[in-house]
Amino acid sequence: MTTNKRGFAQEVWDFFCSLRLSIFLLIGLALVSIIGTIIPQGQPPREYLATLSETKFRLYSSLGFFDMYHSWWFILLLYLLTLNLICCSIKRLPRVWKVVSEPVLEMDENFEKSLPNVKDLKLKGTKEELKERMASFLSAEFAAPVITEKNGAYHLFAQKSPWCRLGVYVVHLSIIVIFVGALIGSFFGYKGYVSIPEGGAISQVQTQGGKMINLGYEVRCEKFSVTFYDTGAPKEFKSILTVVDNGKPVPGLTSRPIIVNDPLTYKGTTFYQSSYGQSDEGALYHLTVRDRKGGAPVQLTARQGERVALPGGSFLSVMEATMDVRPFLKGFDGPGAQVEFTPAGGNPQPFVILSDKYESFNAQHGGDLLITFNGMDQKFYTGLQVAHDPGVWVVWAGCFLMVVGICMAFFMSHKRVWARVTDSGVTLGGSASKNPAGFEICFDDLVEKVNKA
Repeated sequence: MTTNKRGFAQEVWDFFCSLRLSIFLLIGLALVSIIGTIIPQGQPPREYLATLSETKFRLYSSLGFFDMYHSWWFILLLYLLTLNLICCSIKRLPRVWKVVSEPVLEMDENFEKSLPNVKDLKLKGTKEELKERMASFLSAEFAAPVITEKNGAYHLFAQKSPWCRLGVYVVHLSIIVIFVGALIGSFFGYKGYVSIPEGGAISQVQTQGGKMINLGYEVRCEKFSVTFYDTGAPKEFKSILTVVDNGKPVPGLTSRPIIVNDPLTYKGTTFYQSSYGQSDEGALYHLTVRDRKGGAPVQLTARQGERVALPGGSFLSVMEATMDVRPFLKGFDGPGAQVEFTPAGGNPQPFVILSDKYESFNAQHGGDLLITFNGMDQKFYTGLQVAHDPGVWVVWAGCFLMVVGICMAFFMSHKRVWARVTDSGVTLGGSASKNPAGFEICFDDLVEKVNKA
């Protein structure tokens, strides 16, 4: 029974130490991350139902594809990979640590046969003189040696960069640290969205899960502006934000402009410029109405959809408008509006009006009235994505560790040189953990310098 238990435990241990498990988990994480990239995460259900059937929506939702990075099976993959890395490190680290901390100091004949680079040197001098000469040479040309004596021979051992052998384990540790940081952000952080009208402020954020988070301070939108390309596509939208904490504006965060890729961060919470729109108050449209038969022009203001009475018993409603008609009407520029004109006792007539610059264009409609569009006072809201991730600095620390570990593992080599000094001369041996061809050149250079010294 005891043997069976030990055998099962050994099988479990070998399973978690398996390199195949590491490869399987890494490929699995890569594949599901692709899914998380293709399928937008954390969107309202209506956004998914616009492109997916109800059956697919239910299937994807049950699999956690819409919030994949918080799904139980994705987190399980992270836990398994973390456990796999820990087990692999525990299994292999002691042997590597022994090489680093307890190096072989003597090069006897058996150990000499295992070295890829060995050279017998016939040098003049006594054994004591050769020992001092080799010690000085290695200190100057390679590294300070450790000197021991065994079986009537002096042994000198010198090494460079022994700690680079631990690089792979530093990478393992960095991955674990990154996972820990990601889990901290997953469990204790949040992502949400807020809309702030110009002149308005918010102190709460609704997360993607519908939970309301109290910020403990206010974020106020002082102003919002948007510029467009000639095609009508938004070129840049910018919010001017002020953070108010304990009733006072925060120094450095007063009238702070933010644009896409230039967010505002306060107390670990970051506000990203995401979208914009027209506020619920709507725009205030300005029009001029003039009787074609004469008379003073009348200045009118209206909001979207509002039915405004005109001289002569007719009515006008502004359906939509823009400050630049170039994307919609070739050969025209300036403000324009889509209106619905209802003559006295007649039916509604939709048409477009422009500024007074295009009087002949405006004269095509309106009956006895000449109607021009002077522009509008727009009031926008800014849409901000809000992210609070307390694990972000842990992730950055893990990334730094990973860079260090990769440099140690791939760009550094543990180089070792042994010298055995006897009455008959000196035997020089050496090895490197990486790039043996490059070390062979280095070793031959050392041999040449010893002969010339």
